[in-house]
Amino acid sequence: MALISATGCGSRHPFDEFGCRLIGLREKRTRVAMATSVRFEGLSDELKKISDANMDEVPARRRAREAFKDIQLNLDHILFKTPCDGLKMKESYEVNSRGLEIFTKSWLPESSQPKAVVCFCHGYADTCSFFFEGTARKLASYGYGVFAMDYPGFGLSEGLHCYIPSLDGLVDDVIEHYSKVKDNPELRDLPSFLFGQSLGGAVALKVHLKQPNAWSGAILVAPMCKIADDMVPPWLIKQFLIGIANVLPKQKLVPQKDLAEAAFKDPKKRELTKYNVIAYKDKPRLQTAVEMLKTTQEIENQLEKISLPLLILHGEDDIVTDPSVSKALYEKASSKDKKFVLYKDAYHSLLEGEPDDMIIRVFTDIISWLDDHSRTSSSS
Repeated sequence: MALISATGCGSRHPFDEFGCRLIGLREKRTRVAMATSVRFEGLSDELKKISDANMDEVPARRRAREAFKDIQLNLDHILFKTPCDGLKMKESYEVNSRGLEIFTKSWLPESSQPKAVVCFCHGYADTCSFFFEGTARKLASYGYGVFAMDYPGFGLSEGLHCYIPSLDGLVDDVIEHYSKVKDNPELRDLPSFLFGQSLGGAVALKVHLKQPNAWSGAILVAPMCKIADDMVPPWLIKQFLIGIANVLPKQKLVPQKDLAEAAFKDPKKRELTKYNVIAYKDKPRLQTAVEMLKTTQEIENQLEKISLPLLILHGEDDIVTDPSVSKALYEKASSKDKKFVLYKDAYHSLLEGEPDDMIIRVFTDIISWLDDHSRTSSSS
């Protein structure tokens, strides 16, 4: 068991990442962003038209991703500078048991057996086909088999954009896909790890709670596993939102802030987020917000049931998810093997939005933990 922390955290007033905060918006670093289109320089009118299209349905998102794919991979970001030589990469669409077409991707070392299987759970509004491309290549270059999927309604998967009618149902979709991955005869005997970022941290924890003995461990980067007490809307407002969600669940009515402004410390990297053209940029949908609030409350009440080996990483200056809650997860989880690292002065997007030296440091911590736990799991 290990705890690594930094001093001087002070009190925080973070807003939750799905925009459910309705009062007390006092952060000076963040600004309201209501623009419906993004400014690109040097792009053709055709590409601008594609990027400004309504992304509610998946055909528009797939068209945009295809149009911007080569541009994205050539962006000046440390993640996209990871060479892909020696890697096997595969993209596919698979219809799940609910009849939804799900986008999946894998990255594996080409000439050797993977050390372990790493299954990724992405964050709110995001996709596994932009920044995570670089993260996955990095992990695969160190010998890991990496697997990812876009949740239904997110990224390149079928469904209304960023609409979560039931987060439990979403978790079941994740379990269904990754169970198939792990059942592959070539991977069946390997250690397997969950890797969750932000909302994906909550998804990973829910997966573990439904499958308590199925995983060798979990890496949680700035996990959204509980909303700070001062962030929960007053009881009357919360009931009002839930009531409206019962009638207008798909409506985009919850206040939204510029998450890139809050999550990315490096201004140059923050500018690159506009090239994530299939990320959801509208106000959160009511039912999505309600599901996230309900899920974090459920997880908060079950922290003691979390028992798998944990690596929890959080930025000290994160105002999207509360670092003190990651500490609470570390302290309350029943896991005997757990480690919490708090990075001084870092923001929310530890692997995408920090200066290069911090990104390298976070990667080093992840690879070191994976190496140790892959060896331990293989020998046990």
